[in-house]
Amino acid sequence: MTDAATEVAANLADVRARIAAAAAEAGRDPGTVTLIAVGKVQPIERVEAALLAGQRVFGENRVQEAQGKWPGLRERFDGVELHLIGPLQTNKVREAVALFDVIQTVDRPKLAAELAREMDRQGRRPDCYIQINTGEEAQKAGVLPAEADAFIEACRSAHGLPVVGLMCIPPVDDDPALHFALLRELAKRHGLERLSMGMSGDYEAAVALGATHVRVGTAIFGARDHG
Repeated sequence: MTDAATEVAANLADVRARIAAAAAEAGRDPGTVTLIAVGKVQPIERVEAALLAGQRVFGENRVQEAQGKWPGLRERFDGVELHLIGPLQTNKVREAVALFDVIQTVDRPKLAAELAREMDRQGRRPDCYIQINTGEEAQKAGVLPAEADAFIEACRSAHGLPVVGLMCIPPVDDDPALHFALLRELAKRHGLERLSMGMSGDYEAAVALGATHVRVGTAIFGARDHG
């Protein structure tokens, strides 16, 4: 095993242990928390190392990068579940529906409508999460909290999307717990059980507040070179 593979395997074990401890402290079954390993702009060797260490749920930010990476890896590793966790442009919807098992970044009516049409065309229905811009940041994707109720209902009823949960990315300088609590309450209001929240710096806090999916990249793979 290479040094990089050994490092990734050790990091994965550490993150899993921390998730389990955070869940236990919150009175939760650690098995109710899914670790999504975020492999964007990581060397393929490090992603392979995570696969060899037993990790099967991965997140990617860009459709094009995922297209170049995952078809080949899926031929070699069974049971991979792939989540799109970056912004989705409407001109990439066809590729996203074909490749991803879960699309976490549904955030506007035009995208919802195009996803619904493409799912009908392909006969494939990836699970969908609604991305909520909990910090109301102008530069960030996601539906605003004040508009979330109507948008969630439209995605489910008007578009018939398989909406299963909510996702957020808190502002860097805010206490993430406030945003996680907001997302949890919004999900509860709509009977949505899955909460994708928490990244390398705050996933333990997210688990304490009910995260069912945490998106961890740097803590597993190390710092990225770019992107």
